Amino acid sequence: MIENPYYTHEFHGDYDLLSIGRLDLEEGGSIPDCQLAVATFGELNEAKDNAILITTWYSGTHQIWRDIYVGAEHALNPDRYFIVCVDQIGSGLSTSPHNADIANAKLAMSKFPHVRIGDDVVAQERLLREHFGIETLQLVVGGSMGAQQTYEWAVRFPDKVKRAAPIAGTAQTTPHDFLFGKALSEAITSDPGFNGGEYSSNADVVDGLKRHAGIWAVVGFSTEFWKQEVWRALEFDSKEAFMAGFLEPYFTTMDPNNLLCMAWKWQRGDVARHTNGDLAAALGKINARTFVMPINEDMFFPVRDCRAEQQRIKGSELRVIDDVLGHLGLFGVAPTYMPQIDEHLGALLNTSV
Repeated sequence: MIENPYYTHEFHGDYDLLSIGRLDLEEGGSIPDCQLAVATFGELNEAKDNAILITTWYSGTHQIWRDIYVGAEHALNPDRYFIVCVDQIGSGLSTSPHNADIANAKLAMSKFPHVRIGDDVVAQERLLREHFGIETLQLVVGGSMGAQQTYEWAVRFPDKVKRAAPIAGTAQTTPHDFLFGKALSEAITSDPGFNGGEYSSNADVVDGLKRHAGIWAVVGFSTEFWKQEVWRALEFDSKEAFMAGFLEPYFTTMDPNNLLCMAWKWQRGDVARHTNGDLAAALGKINARTFVMPINEDMFFPVRDCRAEQQRIKGSELRVIDDVLGHLGLFGVAPTYMPQIDEHLGALLNTSV
């Protein structure tokens, strides 16, 4: 275990760390004491049927959802719903390589086991059921890796999910996304300071983390973002200043092994594991009223890939988000982004199921 001040309440605000006990993993092995960081908004009603689950994306936590997506002025309204945001395993707040200690001490750093999207979802279901008494969800929503978890929920627990909204993500990782994840990981592991995953501080791997940020710049933002110099609206005077003042500081505060843990499961996200590789059969298991919500300039999860999956989900709709930022439009920087999200999530929540 190593100390990293980024993964604290000072940076992420209020959240609880809740144990679900031993979690056996799909790839073998287990986490002896799986602890999940959980932020909640609103009140659970007596019937326990007003719950919404938010799942988190690569490098992200509940913080972005709290600050941008949740509020009385949004579709994710805590005055109406009990909203639970669970930080994924490896996020740095839940059980992760850098913070594994006490019962999990043997899993610290490079020894942390491979975790799959399915492991996250099994852990979340247990948490909701055993800690809160929640058996059904009005909505599961998440972006990017959170979309992978949303699909996993809808396929694995079709009778528990009434509505699903995967944003900017797919149910099955494409070869392009697998290779992107490989490049991200190699940017980190190729840094001599990585030391086989046994560094003493994230600062030891700062060069690798900067290269990691540079790859995100190329694909995370769209070509139009750079061509139109949208970074000027964020008060930077050059693309180099944007990199040095935004993307690099964002990633260099993070723990390398945590990022690698998340990248590995992102690369292998695939709901067809439940149906012997048959994606159509897996998506056919979904009972939730589903809005598939790609971002039109997304270079990871283009509309065509999301549409191909959406067409295999009965009763679903394709709701395209217009955002020049591309995949990282998920951060809600553009003033036109959240009104679209609220419109679509509001419509979905108002549909009868």
